[in-house]
Amino acid sequence: MRGGAATHWTAYDGWARRPRAEALRAVCACGWRGAAEYPLDWATIGDRPLYGADVDLTGPLGDWNAHLSLVPDKAVPLPEPLAALLVEITEQLTATTADAPLAALRAAGVLERIAARIGREAAGALCDDGMPAEAVAAALGTTYSKALVLLLTVQDG
Repeated sequence: MRGGAATHWTAYDGWARRPRAEALRAVCACGWRGAAEYPLDWATIGDRPLYGADVDLTGPLGDWNAHLSLVPDKAVPLPEPLAALLVEITEQLTATTADAPLAALRAAGVLERIAARIGREAAGALCDDGMPAEAVAAALGTTYSKALVLLLTVQDG
């Protein structure tokens, strides 16, 4: 996608004159794209927005996890308790979005502030340690330019 177009899969649900996705495919910030496509069943989804629909993400997530498992020496793993907590937060926010969208939006704002603060602290620690952007990119499975932006957030804090 170019020109500022949305890249998150939930943006392609046909709402507000947006295009409607035909399938899902796993992608990674490092540039990898999964080969398999997983068709979306719009007859089952109906007119609900994708973020509120019960879309089976098993296939794309499995492909993405398989991709990550191929580069364990490059990508830094999340500690298991943290990974489990992030999954639980995602599930809770998804459920809250369906039942109480304003509460979910408030929670998203809180998480953004937490993530920004922790991100600045982590980037500062990496800069203090002299870690180059290339090493950060490899460890995060992202591009050099995105890693550089993450490291530069220290100056914005």
